[in-house]
Amino acid sequence: MNQVRFSTVRDLFEAYPLARYDVGKAAPDKLSLDFLQEAADAGSWHQAVSFCAYLLPRRVAVAWGCRSLRQMFDHFDGNEGRSLNFAETWVRQPDEQSRNKALAVGNANDPEQPATWLALAAGWSGGSVVPAEFAPVEAKPDQTARAVRAALLIGLCRLTRESRDRIMTACLEDGIQLARGEPRPPR
Repeated sequence: MNQVRFSTVRDLFEAYPLARYDVGKAAPDKLSLDFLQEAADAGSWHQAVSFCAYLLPRRVAVAWGCRSLRQMFDHFDGNEGRSLNFAETWVRQPDEQSRNKALAVGNANDPEQPATWLALAAGWSGGSVVPAEFAPVEAKPDQTARAVRAALLIGLCRLTRESRDRIMTACLEDGIQLARGEPRPPR
């Protein structure tokens, strides 16, 4: 099943005005998947990661972020592993309890760790983004995409120069396959 929610770059930018700043210069009439593929092929990692994070539905974007982070790094210690596990739990079981747990872990952990941002991405996927004792504050529509983007860009900065292109190409190929709804081999 095709996951592309926006046919063109313009459609995505109209839905998410802040995406213009995150993605950067883009031909508005370009088909979304064509734009994403071209950015990935050119090694424009910031642009491709940003666009893909907005292009995919929230749950799929968080799943993609988790898969990508696991491709980037072999091991996650302590709180970073915990953050990633809570994000992945929400992907598998996207209920309010899982979302709230991911949000709490994301809010409690180090914002310099990419997995923290994936927990926040899950937590910001809908519902209130503040603890239950406060009046509800709804998540903004772009918060999940921006958090997935932040996670992967932090991860990108930590990759070695020698591995960067190989890993990011694999991550973006995975995102493009998700957007197209193509079956993906297990990793």
